[in-house]
Amino acid sequence: MFDVLNEQLIHEGKEPIAFDHDCREGICGMCSMYINGRPHGPWQGTTTCQLHMRAFKDGDTIVVEPWRANAFPVVKDLVVDRTAFDRIIQAGGYVSVNTGVTIDANTHMIGKETADKAFAAATCIGCGACVAACKNSSALLFLSAKTSHLALLPQGQPERNKRALAMVAQMDKEGFGSCTNTGACEAVCPKEIEITNIARLNRDFTVAGLAADVKG
Repeated sequence: MFDVLNEQLIHEGKEPIAFDHDCREGICGMCSMYINGRPHGPWQGTTTCQLHMRAFKDGDTIVVEPWRANAFPVVKDLVVDRTAFDRIIQAGGYVSVNTGVTIDANTHMIGKETADKAFAAATCIGCGACVAACKNSSALLFLSAKTSHLALLPQGQPERNKRALAMVAQMDKEGFGSCTNTGACEAVCPKEIEITNIARLNRDFTVAGLAADVKG
């Protein structure tokens, strides 16, 4: 509908509305819009680009706003700068150890429940809805998803402690707020990431801090 609106504005000689988009298939996380007071709109587990107009009634007034968070400065109209998330990932959201050549997945003895949890965490698209919904603009749901999918797998173990400390430090540096466990992040996440990941991150962070103290 923004395409239709912008075509109309251009036809009228007016400046079109700037908004982020990429895949339009619900997997890129670019469409950072607050719609009628809710990130991504009224449908549960849905990104903005997958929100159909049938979610509204004829004659409805639809209010669209950009994400509101100090760490996500507005660039223009509905475009916000979410590179803070990129810097958090750069701080440790990867595996740098040599994991060898690709081998058959069945040779890794990982239980189905653990594998399912890792996969569920890995579905985070980094859209920032969790930050936008949180009264403190916390990024912990995003961060915990990015650490959990590695922490649950063998390949992520060697750097598990280092990862937790580095990514939390970068999150704080970016100016995101603290978590107060209201659950708003989980409620609006288009991929329905669970806040149990935050508990896992908190445990990892605590263990990593204690290990660092002992080593120091």
